Amino acid sequence: MPIKHWVFLSAIVSAIGLPAIGPGQAGQEMSRAEARRQAERLGALGQALFFDPSLSRSGKLACSSCHDPAHGFGPGNARAVQLGGGDMRQPGVRAVPSLKYLQVLPSFTEHFHDSEDEADESVDNGPTGGLTWDGRVDRGAEQAKIPLLSDFEMGNRDPAEVARRVLAAGHGKEIAAIAGAKGPNRASNKAAADPATVYKTALKALEVYQQDYRIFYPYSSKYDAVLAGKAELTPEEARGLELFNAPNKGNCASCHISKRGNDGTPPQFTDYGLIALAVPRNRDIPTNKDPAYFDLGLCGPLRTDFLKRMDYCGRFRTPTLRNVTLRQTFFHNGAMHSLRDAVRFYVERETRPELWYPRKADGSIDKYDDLPATPKANVCMDPPFDRKAGDAPALTATEIDDVVAFLGTLTDGYQPPK
Repeated sequence: MPIKHWVFLSAIVSAIGLPAIGPGQAGQEMSRAEARRQAERLGALGQALFFDPSLSRSGKLACSSCHDPAHGFGPGNARAVQLGGGDMRQPGVRAVPSLKYLQVLPSFTEHFHDSEDEADESVDNGPTGGLTWDGRVDRGAEQAKIPLLSDFEMGNRDPAEVARRVLAAGHGKEIAAIAGAKGPNRASNKAAADPATVYKTALKALEVYQQDYRIFYPYSSKYDAVLAGKAELTPEEARGLELFNAPNKGNCASCHISKRGNDGTPPQFTDYGLIALAVPRNRDIPTNKDPAYFDLGLCGPLRTDFLKRMDYCGRFRTPTLRNVTLRQTFFHNGAMHSLRDAVRFYVERETRPELWYPRKADGSIDKYDDLPATPKANVCMDPPFDRKAGDAPALTATEIDDVVAFLGTLTDGYQPPK
């Protein structure tokens, strides 16, 4: 395993304040070997917790129920939002994002400057980073709290209930080994019996599991093989890549970066920026039946620290496009159910708005219908959105097919033909 990976895992273990494994190590700095063993145990525990539905009030919903490994750790169905809660009938409010390729996601900041190893650090890219669609948490452990304690997800009332479920599921022995490894059995038993310690250890275990590069960021797609000189794109895929990159065509790479960093790191196919795309309102989401309700991303309602920042309303984090062909729902509200339609939206939002937005009572197009009036000024107008109604879209139907073909090269697990 790469040295950088284990250094990172060691930092995680140290950050959570858990003791080293082995007698007499409490309060001492862990050696690299001890940190590695601790990370391995945390990762194994995290994997077990990730697939354990008994951590939910219903007993039927695991992390993996919504983050399916077979679908790039995104949803395995075409629902815009998933069902959960104690009765498994409570609908969510946003589409489930993928958990893959988040390992270099920057902490949220309002003013992001690229590393000098990757791009021009003199440019302020604005609000960037953070986990979830609105970037409201920075660490995997903090993100794990959200579904565990959500009324419409796993439905636990408080951390103590999560801890009880973790112990009832039989994870207490491993919790004790990780969090109570001070030598005497009494210390181990005390660690396993303390709800706060159990909860904290479970959250960190989930975070460490999601840093396993073999599972969550293997860089094993055909495009990665192409970059390594081990495969070639088909003519259609090559045309798609060119269109994807071209500023006067798809301009996709302006946000979904397709080139290696200056330091040689593989492309993440996202700049992690938060942007307002004005995706059409999805009326299949129950909360959207209330005409006064708007999910405005960065400015709320789920995120609460920027509620008065009108210039942030409508912004959602740009997801990676790796494994995007494994999805059946697209954008933060799951408004579209085919990748081709998602690409079409980019090139037709301005040129053919009547295809995407409903009409008002007076017959005019209700453009950007999932935003109140004021935040409509925040909508991105960069290419290919720089055209007006009646103009030719930036991509033809055939070119859209080419872009979709290229996106198919971003799916992990590529095996070259023998």
